[in-house]
Amino acid sequence: MKELVEVIAKALVDHPEEVTVTETKEDGQTVIGLRVASADMGKVIGKQGRIAKAIRTVVKAASTKTDEKVVVDIDA
Repeated sequence: MKELVEVIAKALVDHPEEVTVTETKEDGQTVIGLRVASADMGKVIGKQGRIAKAIRTVVKAASTKTDEKVVVDIDA
């Protein structure tokens, strides 16, 4: 899942070298942290959070194969 979020985020931003993705296991779920440059934050979130919601939807759909709960956390 980490690689999926990283590929999507790098395709969206102007500074792909500043994209950082972390993956941790907490309470039976996987938390994927996404950090981008402050100038690119709007591109990752999108108008009214539509891009962020789409990223979370794609990750949720991909995680159904492994039967684990995955949460995407976008850090400011």
